[in-house]
Amino acid sequence: MPEISLIVCVRNEDRLLTRLLEHTGGCFDDLVVVNDGANYDNGIEPPVGAPLKEMAFDYGLLPTQASFPPFYKELSPHDCGRTKVSQQGGRYFEGPRCYQQEPHWPFAWWQARHDWILRLDADEFPSEELKAWLRRFRNLPEPATEISGYTCLWPLWNGTKAVTKRWPGGRIFLFHRRRVRFFGMVEQVPVPNKPWESLDLVLHHQPRRKSYGVRNILLRRQAYLWRRVIAQSLMKKPTALPHWRWTPDVWPAHWDFARNHPLRYSVTSLIRLPLGQLKGMLEANEFPSIPACLNPGLHHFMLGLRVFLEKRRFREGQ
Repeated sequence: MPEISLIVCVRNEDRLLTRLLEHTGGCFDDLVVVNDGANYDNGIEPPVGAPLKEMAFDYGLLPTQASFPPFYKELSPHDCGRTKVSQQGGRYFEGPRCYQQEPHWPFAWWQARHDWILRLDADEFPSEELKAWLRRFRNLPEPATEISGYTCLWPLWNGTKAVTKRWPGGRIFLFHRRRVRFFGMVEQVPVPNKPWESLDLVLHHQPRRKSYGVRNILLRRQAYLWRRVIAQSLMKKPTALPHWRWTPDVWPAHWDFARNHPLRYSVTSLIRLPLGQLKGMLEANEFPSIPACLNPGLHHFMLGLRVFLEKRRFREGQ
């Protein structure tokens, strides 16, 4: 029977983490929580940028008993006030401040006790149907090796209620860590060795704010931090970032386009992505939402501009 490790990366999200753990009882066998950086007493945080070069391990190739990376430390979840993590028998780690969770995933997967990784954000939790599926999954025989993992539905949230039912889909939530490759950068997802299996089940994404819309792109500070981190990461190679079984110094095609032709990337994203969103909503029989359609296009338009500026600074600094 497959055993599951739940992996959660957080940053000042204690209430949301507690809600997630309350909704996932009986769905996992192991819990790893990683905090993105310490809470600095002076209020001064490290500069925003690509992950530290010292973090650029391939954790997927590290032996289980390898020396612990010096920039991560394990803390008692009870002493840190993470009572729910302690009650679930979870382990709690603190890593460098990366302003994103993806650079911590390879370390967290390495620390997981089991190969099946349940990757959830603190502001998410499974629907009752998905929860029942996870419980059944743990009691069934090991899935065929042709399955790298599973995707689900991820409805839009307007801050009060879900405004879609069957869109967007394709949210990777459960995968076998030996059947994927990955490098730690915002918006990068695990790349499977074999296809994902799509499930018609819902993972609730319910942050304290609206989960989409132009306001998120233009007024949310975190969005600007993410774009800056992505742009600076693209000035490096994928293997210069924390990674998992990612051996070639080759960027996936869409990131390669963004780093080599950032202005063209901006313009094409602003046109292509909203049309793709609209098509997806119509195919899922959802009433089209203009903010939802504009969201990714505007974000990647601004990302391309950020990459353009970083490239210019990079050349000037050489």
